[in-house]
Amino acid sequence: MSGRWAPGPRWGVLLALLLALGELPRARGVEEEPGGAHGEAQGFQVVTFEWHHVQDPYIIALWILVASLAKIGFHLSHKVTSVVPESALLIVLGLVLGGIVLAADHIASFSLTPTVFFFYLLPPIVLDAGYFMPNRLFFGNLGTILLYAVIGTVWNAATTGLSLYGVFLSGLMGDLNIGLLDFLLFGSLIAAVDPVAVLAVFEEVHVNEVLFIIVFGESLLNDAVTVVLYNVFESFVTLGGDKVTGVDCVKGIVSFFVVSLGGTLVGIVFAFLLSLVTRFTKHVRIIEPGFVFVLSYLSYLTSEMLSLSAILAITFCGICCQKYVKANISEQSATTVRYTMKMLASGAETIIFMFLGISAVDPLIWKWNTAFVLLTLLFISVYRAIGVVLQTWILNRYRMVQLEIIDQVVMSYGGLRGAVAYALVVLLDENKVKEKNLFVSTTIIVIFFTVIFQGLTIKPLVQWLKVKRSEQRDPKLNEKLHGRAFDHILSAIEDISGQIGHNYLRDKWSNFDRKFLSKILMRRSAQKSRDRILNVFHELNLKDAISYVAEGERRGSLAFIRSPSTDNMVNVDFSTPRPSTVEASVSYLL
Repeated sequence: MSGRWAPGPRWGVLLALLLALGELPRARGVEEEPGGAHGEAQGFQVVTFEWHHVQDPYIIALWILVASLAKIGFHLSHKVTSVVPESALLIVLGLVLGGIVLAADHIASFSLTPTVFFFYLLPPIVLDAGYFMPNRLFFGNLGTILLYAVIGTVWNAATTGLSLYGVFLSGLMGDLNIGLLDFLLFGSLIAAVDPVAVLAVFEEVHVNEVLFIIVFGESLLNDAVTVVLYNVFESFVTLGGDKVTGVDCVKGIVSFFVVSLGGTLVGIVFAFLLSLVTRFTKHVRIIEPGFVFVLSYLSYLTSEMLSLSAILAITFCGICCQKYVKANISEQSATTVRYTMKMLASGAETIIFMFLGISAVDPLIWKWNTAFVLLTLLFISVYRAIGVVLQTWILNRYRMVQLEIIDQVVMSYGGLRGAVAYALVVLLDENKVKEKNLFVSTTIIVIFFTVIFQGLTIKPLVQWLKVKRSEQRDPKLNEKLHGRAFDHILSAIEDISGQIGHNYLRDKWSNFDRKFLSKILMRRSAQKSRDRILNVFHELNLKDAISYVAEGERRGSLAFIRSPSTDNMVNVDFSTPRPSTVEASVSYLL
């Protein structure tokens, strides 16, 4: 992601700045008294040194500055960033900075805490992904995504946990204080593909849109499965294996549907609320971006408060509100939302990977078991590949566009783990899970292996396999017209044959949206602008005017516009790169 600064709601920036430090190093010594009063009162001092007064925000600002400068430094050399993923570079930088802090203080003063990650760092990244999600592509592949996210995650968690337990029973791992439920708990948190890591690596690889949306969609939606499995096995560990009953297992299965569907419903409700609010902001344009960020974040917090899937809530909030919000808010507000959201997401992503490296230098969290670490790496790779192949074999019997062997290789290799797994493993209670440090150490190794090694090699792998890459261009008007025509034809065929497929459902939803939802959630002027062909003429004139002004700046004068000579008009060089005005304007109506 590439974030840029844009004027926007300052609270959003401050929220992102809370991200890095989790637990600030207050334990270095006795805190100073407020106001710097020590001993007897002194006379008036012109200048005083009040470090304790600004310590926390100052350290946060310094970390943000270091991370931003690192991003600039990485991109000064295109050769480096074209080979090494930015996420891997940030982890290495974190390791270096963490080592320096450890050498200076002899204690790991900074770390990435679960609270900071889940409440301040993860929401802007997921909101950015949901708000700019290509809805048609996402919902067109929703069945495939759900199969990989639900069945695939359960398969990976169960097979990894059971296989590790089987090896443990053989005695290969030595003497460890771990039971079957502990292994299943570890399998549940290490199995999920991480959305932050997938976004960081796959956006640099530029694989085709279908492959990207399947892997990224899986990483987003498997959060519900991960949270449910994690909570279920953690509660089972607390109860004890001998006290777990069949009723508890049934409750765990029911909780999956409650957590996932409940989180999705909360996100949709807040999306409609956000769309309705922005319908009435015509006279207060300056605060429009604030509503987008506040209500989206409230959807996340509300789901977290209700023990539902917060990631699903904020994802579907962004997905469902984008159409109506973009139509309701002004162009300036839309630009502010776009760049502020990108900036917050990019900043959060940078901090996450850097602090994953910093957190790893703490010597107190490390416990090494070679067999456990290596077998975990082996099992998560092998079982993901087996799961992808089996599920794709089933899916290809029903998909119109088949997933080829090459796509399956990339999907298997793209199962990256990240900060979600780290945050979950840190949350474990050491009194209940005796080998917590072993789980933490192994999780860090798995994250570093997948992000650094697989991140380094996935681009050469994609090039060697000649995977179809995404086209960095907008579809032409002719392509859009034919696409819409085929949509109507396929919808009619499904309707006539009595089948209910993607095209039939999409057509029915479009009609429902046009007749009811748009009239409720969209401003009246925005509804009219979608239907007036006069708007096309206005857009054409506006784009032509911009082109003439750009040409006038190049020539140093706009006199050529008033010139009666047709030669001057014919030879106007619209040198500014822009898409066809006719296609762009008419496409607006489509």
